[in-house]
Amino acid sequence: MDTTEETRRTALDYVDSLERRDWPRWSALLADDVVYEMPQTRERIHGRDGFAQFNVDYPGDWHLAVRRVVADGRYAALWLDVRVAEDRMDACVWLEIGADGTITKVTDYWPDPYEPPAGREHLVERY
Repeated sequence: MDTTEETRRTALDYVDSLERRDWPRWSALLADDVVYEMPQTRERIHGRDGFAQFNVDYPGDWHLAVRRVVADGRYAALWLDVRVAEDRMDACVWLEIGADGTITKVTDYWPDPYEPPAGREHLVERY
């Protein structure tokens, strides 16, 4: 399998394991020092443990479905259909994959800028 196909598979596994709340499988896809960024809220998380805790603690009944994935070498872009309770929105996720095949950076783009909800300050830094 070539690098682009491996990256594509990793991107799809990333979303599928999040949707299933399969935290061990999802965590195994991430580099120890993964960086997670949300430009709309200007939040950044350093490291797999903090990123995992962020997702485990994320409130609401949320669901993800891939509309499209595009991969090129060690980069992937995902267009997601996101549902939180009855609300539906689009999101774009950019992934960077390291030489060892783990995800080293995740950038989530949400439809609109917003102030982050209280309670996750201990996991993120604002930039």
